[in-house]
Amino acid sequence: MKILVTGAGGYIGMRLIPSLIEAGHEICAAVRDKDRFYLPEPFKEKVQVIELDFLKPETLDVIPEDIEVAFFLMHSMANHKVDYAELEHQLAGNFIARMKQISIKQIIFLSGLSNELKLTKHMASRRHVEDLLVSSNLPYTILRASIILGAGSISFEIIRDLVEKLPIMVAPIWVGKKCQPIAVFDVIYYLVNSVGKEQMFSHIYEIGGTEVLSYKELLHRYAKVRKLKRWILLLPLLTPRLSSYWLVFITSSNYYIARSLVDSMRVNSTMQNHDIDQIIPHETLSIEEALQRALSKIEQNAVISSWKTAFSFSDLHTKLAEYVEVPQDAVCKDVREYPLKATREAVIASVFSIGGNHGWYALNWAWEIRGLIDRCFGGHGLNRGRTNPGDLRPGDTVDFWRVIRADKEQGILLLYAEMKVPGEAWLSFEISETTIKQTATFRPKGVGGRLYWYSLWLVHQYIFSQMCKKLSMAK
Repeated sequence: MKILVTGAGGYIGMRLIPSLIEAGHEICAAVRDKDRFYLPEPFKEKVQVIELDFLKPETLDVIPEDIEVAFFLMHSMANHKVDYAELEHQLAGNFIARMKQISIKQIIFLSGLSNELKLTKHMASRRHVEDLLVSSNLPYTILRASIILGAGSISFEIIRDLVEKLPIMVAPIWVGKKCQPIAVFDVIYYLVNSVGKEQMFSHIYEIGGTEVLSYKELLHRYAKVRKLKRWILLLPLLTPRLSSYWLVFITSSNYYIARSLVDSMRVNSTMQNHDIDQIIPHETLSIEEALQRALSKIEQNAVISSWKTAFSFSDLHTKLAEYVEVPQDAVCKDVREYPLKATREAVIASVFSIGGNHGWYALNWAWEIRGLIDRCFGGHGLNRGRTNPGDLRPGDTVDFWRVIRADKEQGILLLYAEMKVPGEAWLSFEISETTIKQTATFRPKGVGGRLYWYSLWLVHQYIFSQMCKKLSMAK
């Protein structure tokens, strides 16, 4: 069948496409920016990539008329500049309107799992999208899932950050609420096997793992898999706002994501019916198996997709190509150039390993302080790290930077700052056969921006010179 995957560059979309191809389907991937969409070589020739924006109905004509099944995998939970519930309403409305034009045979939507009457804002938004699909008179299949466990998923990464970093955790009382975690492997299995099943048309199904447990028990389960001893102290006075700030400083999430996740934890997220078992019989992975599988992928540097690289979690709301041309006028610059003291290949490898666990090659403690300041002002800080320790692709995150261009063959790496600064900042590296050139460019916003740059002049003198010098030696 010919299948449209919206949100193709997101966490689920990136994993779903290879599985659909292996199942013999023809895929059309809908993305907002082709430069940010990556597929392994074996799949590239098998996927038609179209560029569009579901908030702009005039761009949707590029969707082929012969699409038979469409996956709706879009959400805007991290968007803090507008009401994300209203944004999701618009996305779904425009999507449905286009699907009616092409007489779609089936729409498959991955939603959130909760059966409580009082829903959180995030879950209520998911339900509203469901209502739009149900009232559209189009054939739909809705799968509701609880916490998804997989390398790179927001839920798993927060659990991992908390347990790995904190021997003693302070948690709100609602960590006693129940959830039914499911491995991302199983989510993909259900999605793929829902395609074309007429008995699933116009039905809502719940999917979950083998076990129901509290969020507190889930943290302990991760600790057990990692052979770590952890203590969790419950604090009744820990409000949703305080809990969100706490997550911001400990985990890789920002405040807006953390707030949505904290709100979601205040309701139970468990299966109330198992109708899916009659249509798609499947033995899901246990929690231990799901956790071990995720950890194994991380150890092997085989993380297929991460929530960090999804478009909705980026501060860049236009195409990467618009940031490739670094401005030259009315900017502040720091340019360093050193002769290579190691082979070009070794220097390129060092440059492409920058950030994350490798650090920044000079005054890492100062970078940590800058990251902490950034998080205090609602930024990403250094907690995002990297998806892959040794490789970079356009759209990837490197701490509080976003990769704009990454070309190992040409020896070029261009980063754009997503930290909170009074202006815009770029950091570029160019490695020739004999030298490495490092350029920090800052386009200040008003007088405050220039004061910011010049107040850090002495710090930049040392950090940038030492960083470039050490990179030239591949250290």
